Parts: sequence; structure tokens; C-alpha cells
Amino acid sequence: MSDMNMIGYVNSMESFGLVDGPGVRFVVFLQGCALRCQFCHNPETWQKGGTEWKAQDLTRHLLRYRTYWRDNGGVTFSGGEPLLQLPFVTEVFRQLKKEGIHTCIDTAGQPFRDDPEWLAQFDELMAVTDLTMLDVKEMNEEKHIALTGKSNQNILAMARYLSDHGHDMWIRHVLVPGLTDDEADLRALSDFIAGLKHVRRVEVLPYHTLGLFKWEKLGIAYPLAGVRTPTDEEVKKAEEILRTGDYK
Repeated sequence: MSDMNMIGYVNSMESFGLVDGPGVRFVVFLQGCALRCQFCHNPETWQKGGTEWKAQDLTRHLLRYRTYWRDNGGVTFSGGEPLLQLPFVTEVFRQLKKEGIHTCIDTAGQPFRDDPEWLAQFDELMAVTDLTMLDVKEMNEEKHIALTGKSNQNILAMARYLSDHGHDMWIRHVLVPGLTDDEADLRALSDFIAGLKHVRRVEVLPYHTLGLFKWEKLGIAYPLAGVRTPTDEEVKKAEEILRTGDYK
């Protein structure tokens, strides 16, 4: 049932995003995330809070910017973790689809569950979502727990679910020297992706420290202090292992 008065919690917005899905995107960063990724560039989204928005008000706000993307882009909900606010995102996307706007979710997949009640809500969201960008942080479960604080099993299960139900997805992997660049783990990820259907793109995202000032502002010790960014050669090698060229 539609409820345009539903409340969601937004951390920030970007009206002209170029790396958050196909074309020019209006990006809504939602508040809240259960992961504690050591390389997170949005740690300010971890806790509850943010700015309250009614679904109808946010939809109207987004529609004001549709001339930015015209027929080449749309709206992406990111975070934080947008799947923590499933009903709210679904309501906004439902209205955007009525306007013919391309919708995209940028998620780490951690909230994914296989219980019927949650899956029913997830299916409602997927019915009005054109593309899911799924961040796979690490294939090795022990390393994933050390890196993010959580298991990766339900995240991989989400990828399989999207594959089995015909949903288009991009798979993204942040390459951190010494942490997420192990060749065996990359090959395991490559094999995993090869077993999925409807993967339209695979991206290697080089680790960067552009969010470091946010950690400092929040008074949180940055766990990757001194870790360098990957070289172009290291990125290219990871792309070769993940066969990114096969998905373009």
C-alpha cells in the first residue's frame, strides 16, 4: 500500500553524480549502516540520525532535477545502507517509475535476509529498481569479518538471489593494497561472479583516503593510516583477474 507520508532519514544529497550508476545521477545518501568498513568514506552515515524527509517531499525535490539527466541517467539511493530503509526507498522509487525515471540502489547487501517477510519487502523494492550496484568487499569470510565487522554470507546470498530473479546488477570491489588484493581471493570473486546471471558490469574501485577528514572530524581512529593507494598496474591486474572487460 502506498504511503507518501512515510518518513526516511537522509544524510546528504548530490545533484550531479557521475560514478553512481549509468549516466548523470541524482544521489541520495541515506543514514544508517551496520557495516564498519575500515576504508569507509562515509562514516558519518553509520549512526541513526539524518534529516527527516517525507517520501512525497523527497520525490518532488528529485523531480526538480530531472533536466540534469534527461534520458541519460536517473536517481541512485546510496548510503549508508539504503536497504535499512526498504519501505521508504520503495515508496520513492514507485513514484519515480511512474515518471519514467531510471532507479538504482548502491548497496553492500548486509541487511539481506531470507525470511519471507523481509523478502516480500525486498521484492517490492526490486519491482521498481532498474539496477542494483552491489559492493562485494571480500570473498574470504574471515577477512570480511575483520574488514567490516560482519560476515559476507548473506551478501553473497543476495547476489545469487538477484541472479536467480532476473535483476540487473553491477558488482563493485574496492581494491586496498594488503587487504583486498590477494590474488586467490580475487580469483574466487571472479569465479563467483562468473556463476551469476544478469551482471552488466564489474568495477574495481581503487582505495583512496578522501574520506579520512571525516574520521578525524568524528574523532574516530582511522584503522588504515599509512595504507597507500593501489598503483595503476595493480588496478589493471585486478581488472584482468575479475575479467571486467567481459561485462562491458
